[in-house]
Amino acid sequence: MLDPNCPALILAPMEGVTDAPMRALQGESGAFTFAIAEFLRINHSVPSRAAFRRHMPELRTGVQTATGLPVQLQLLGGNASLMAESARVAVEAGVKAIDINFGCPAKTVNRHDGGATLLKYPTRIREIVAAVRAAVPREVPVSAKLRLGWNSIDAIFENAAMAAEGGASWLTIHARTRDAGYSPPVYWPHIGRVRKMLGLPIVANGDIWNLEDFRRCREETGCQHFMLGRGALANPRLAVRVANELGLPVRESLLPMEWPAILQRLVDWTRGFPEKRPEQTLRRLKQWLNMAARFGTFTDFHAIKQASSIEELLVNLATSATSLSSVSCVCSSSVASCERCGVPSCVP
Repeated sequence: MLDPNCPALILAPMEGVTDAPMRALQGESGAFTFAIAEFLRINHSVPSRAAFRRHMPELRTGVQTATGLPVQLQLLGGNASLMAESARVAVEAGVKAIDINFGCPAKTVNRHDGGATLLKYPTRIREIVAAVRAAVPREVPVSAKLRLGWNSIDAIFENAAMAAEGGASWLTIHARTRDAGYSPPVYWPHIGRVRKMLGLPIVANGDIWNLEDFRRCREETGCQHFMLGRGALANPRLAVRVANELGLPVRESLLPMEWPAILQRLVDWTRGFPEKRPEQTLRRLKQWLNMAARFGTFTDFHAIKQASSIEELLVNLATSATSLSSVSCVCSSSVASCERCGVPSCVP
């Protein structure tokens, strides 16, 4: 799924955010090389094939979204044998690539022996990766997502080495510790040191909010593979700009230019998933715009946060919205064509 010799841009898994409708929408522009599904927690039992298909609806459409974006499964858990058997069943259900989550910082996850808590036990990382690797055919890549460590940024060197010894095809590294959560700073140079140390493909992740961030991350890590999460939602044009920088083919003309239009696209995609109730979709729209208000330059959240229906939200937004070209410049530049975030015709 990840070609070591070609640049790639990957849509991050964000629990409760990048679900199947969002993955379909993000696949429209062609900017992303592939997406990783929200993690599936493996606690006490192995999910059935049907459970995998419910969790990752793209298994019904060739392991890709209706917009052609390939999707990789992510598993989270601390029991190596359960993780391995789950991976085996997932492949039987149609999964083509598996990622293992060693990075989730959520306290509820960490208390139940999952996510970033495994960063405290390097040999267990090797054990889990090796077990999953042995359980699935060689043509199925097994990758791992890590943070720099639990509370030390230098822990990444041992943890990454253990994942590599276990047989990981590539690593994605978020350039913070678990204790740091999502607070600055990020330590991109450590990602570059791991890349040189292991010789494995490394996906750089963390705090890429605009083109300036991307260029600095690429310079400090030497990577050609990158993951976007919150930045791609805060600035919906960022993925296209980064893909252009990487020389990836995109379908930029398909991306709506107004917030009401792009949110309507998400609503449209959600209708293809009957299990998504209208109130869930409304929460998702507010969640997205709140993220854009906190981390981007969207300024109209006050106009929609009290909306009680999807229709009310879109109407309220339409009365106050401006085009993405004027709300998605995340660097507050006033030049006609912003070199920092890549958005044309930025206005003050």
